[in-house]
Amino acid sequence: MPSRVVRVRSDEGVAAESLREGIAKIQQELHVSAEFPPEVEQAAADAAANPRLPELDRTDIPFVTIDPESAMDLDQALHIERNGEGYRVFYAIADLAAFITPGDPIDVEANRRGETLYGADSKIPLHPKVISEDAGSLLPDQVRPSLLWTIEVDAEGEGTDVNVERALVRSRAKLNYADVQKSIDDGSADEVFTLLQEVGELRMLRETARGGVSLPLPEQEIDIQGNTWHLEFRAQHPVEQWNAQISLLTGMAAASLMVYARVGLLRTLPPAEPRAVKRLHRTAKALGIEWPAEQEYPEFIRSLDPTRPDHAAMVVACTSLLRGSGYVGFNGELPEQPMHSAIAAEYAHVTAPLRRLVDRYAGEICVALCADEEVPDWVIEKLTEVPETMRDTGRLANQYENAVLNLVEAGVLQPRVGQSFDAVVVEIDEKDDHKGDITVQDPAIEASVTSTGGPLPLGGQVSVTLESADLGSRSIRFTTA
Repeated sequence: MPSRVVRVRSDEGVAAESLREGIAKIQQELHVSAEFPPEVEQAAADAAANPRLPELDRTDIPFVTIDPESAMDLDQALHIERNGEGYRVFYAIADLAAFITPGDPIDVEANRRGETLYGADSKIPLHPKVISEDAGSLLPDQVRPSLLWTIEVDAEGEGTDVNVERALVRSRAKLNYADVQKSIDDGSADEVFTLLQEVGELRMLRETARGGVSLPLPEQEIDIQGNTWHLEFRAQHPVEQWNAQISLLTGMAAASLMVYARVGLLRTLPPAEPRAVKRLHRTAKALGIEWPAEQEYPEFIRSLDPTRPDHAAMVVACTSLLRGSGYVGFNGELPEQPMHSAIAAEYAHVTAPLRRLVDRYAGEICVALCADEEVPDWVIEKLTEVPETMRDTGRLANQYENAVLNLVEAGVLQPRVGQSFDAVVVEIDEKDDHKGDITVQDPAIEASVTSTGGPLPLGGQVSVTLESADLGSRSIRFTTA
């Protein structure tokens, strides 16, 4: 499931202090910390000062990075150029092999953590910052080691050839989505962003043709003023979706290399369960969004406008279709279920090694295959273990993210205890038809509800009362008569 990012627009006042205290409590409960053991920090500092650099120099390519403005862990740098009637996409990915030796303290700790945890501007990083936000990050005007992907794309947006190799690169600029989108809209953008739009839109058309779907997941932003919390959605800029398509293109190219060679690490997702789709139909009804019975869910999701609050809430609800995602390693025989159903293709995670453990291993496989070399033994030995690590740490990441969301929702609703809200019942407990889940449109949240009268009406509209919203327990409680 993709992350639901929560960003804080203000960090002053009583409510902001309550948020910080609540997040600190969550970290204690889940036994996670942004701090690293001294031996890991020392190993990282030593490695950052003495990186193993590749011989190939591609600092001539005018790369740029596009990320949220505050981001410092920059995994990817981009450049696109025309190639006949098609395009050549250069995608530089941070290369951690320059800093990490298999079995060293950094590697052991990264295999324990699995991925970076995010929530309301808090971050539990996968690697020490001396690597993830400095020596290994593709910061502007710095020569950095990378895995350089070169992908040929035809005039219809289909990838036709791929190569990945180790190379030194240098980003020319650290850009953010809002400024890049503004330059595209007012016509002042560099040619690379015009080409990004062309390739991104072509890739989105290819995705539709495959039957795939991308969730334009909005960020949730907390506006804190004094003692008041306010939660709202921020829709993605179009450039964010085009940029995501480059990452998807790279992940699909990586998967094709692995599947052909019969060795790799794939990101998988089984088809959506009919029950989950039916639940989403009820959620659409709760939010007042028309969903014709004959319309398939990928087409319905593409019809949503995340700039509208009700549609943004619907997009978030659609993340339930992505439950069951996982990773599978293989060597010699393809997995029984290799597909990612939302992408409608085989797919691999290779573009975020600073933030996700599996990407480092998958990247090593691809660079070895393109060099016609044996995949390193230390990678082969972890083909079973890494998926298990990602499964366990993925659960922890969901726990952390959900706990922060619960904290925020409790803060938003706390002043409204005793008020009534219009809601729709989207799920009923199989063991007790007096308990279930509701969707409230304003504020746009899902929550549990208990009926003090008769059974809950599945798919029906109800008036619910907010009985409690407690920051300490991060809980909210609704009842209906």
